[in-house]
Amino acid sequence: MTRNAGGDEGTDRVLYGCMGLGGAWDAEPYGPADIDAAQAVVEAALDSGITAFDHADIYRHGKSEAVFGEVLARDPGLRGRITIQTKCGIRLADGGLPGMYDLRGASITRRVEDSLARLRTDVIDVLLLHRPDPLADPDDIAAALTSLHRQGLVRHFGVSNMGAAQIAGLQARLDVPLIANQLEMSLHSRAWVEAGVLLNTPHAAGNGFPYGTLEHCRDHGVRLQAWGALAQGRFTGRQETAAEHATAALLVRLAEDKGTTPETVLLWWLMRHPAAIAPVIGTARPDRVRACRDAVLREPALSHEEWYELWVTARGIPLP
Repeated sequence: MTRNAGGDEGTDRVLYGCMGLGGAWDAEPYGPADIDAAQAVVEAALDSGITAFDHADIYRHGKSEAVFGEVLARDPGLRGRITIQTKCGIRLADGGLPGMYDLRGASITRRVEDSLARLRTDVIDVLLLHRPDPLADPDDIAAALTSLHRQGLVRHFGVSNMGAAQIAGLQARLDVPLIANQLEMSLHSRAWVEAGVLLNTPHAAGNGFPYGTLEHCRDHGVRLQAWGALAQGRFTGRQETAAEHATAALLVRLAEDKGTTPETVLLWWLMRHPAAIAPVIGTARPDRVRACRDAVLREPALSHEEWYELWVTARGIPLP
């Protein structure tokens, strides 16, 4: 397998999140229509300059990876032009067992092998550990990742939904760098940015974001990826609160002023932050993917004042 032509792994400006591919969230087989739908949205992403595709082994019970593998089979040259990222570590409820997290070394290895088969590729460019497993032994995790890397099955590693201390503890046991941390980050899910300004205020206790994580990632070359970056359409399609309506109107005005789309401005708000955040867009609609094109091709055209106006409007209350 040749190295992809989409750029160095972990440096992509925007990633396409494949969670919506593969039909329903059940174990029923996918069909030709699901493959066609996946191909259409992959082509929309490629047309928009996106060459990094984010998966997880649990998405649609594995069908998201499987239909993506079908798309790759239709175009044998595509694999060499893209980055494939996938995640493992969550197990869905099955056979009376509850859903759980599982980062045992043997489980990581087995699930990587399963993902490789579904994706019809011989290497995963980036593997993320999906969520922390309280019972996992960091040394066991590190041994599994090291083995996968030495076998050439995984090129790079990262984490998802982890704080600074968890990242540092795992990195101390690895010779290869952790290059990414994927977190929920958007203009709607703002705990990541507000954690740093709500200190010494009554609101700090309810924030919940692990303070210092952004700073740790910036200082140690761990690229922040934002899942839920489009805020599930709250500002570009399904406003419910007064703050969301006001923010949607502001996005439209800014988009018109800058000759782009509200979706792009929404992503620019993330990308304008100095932490160099890479949004992951998860819509399954090709038209909405194309609406994000300028986020890939243009630098974030938001002033200091415009960035704050969006933040305060989305909050619905002034800053402390």
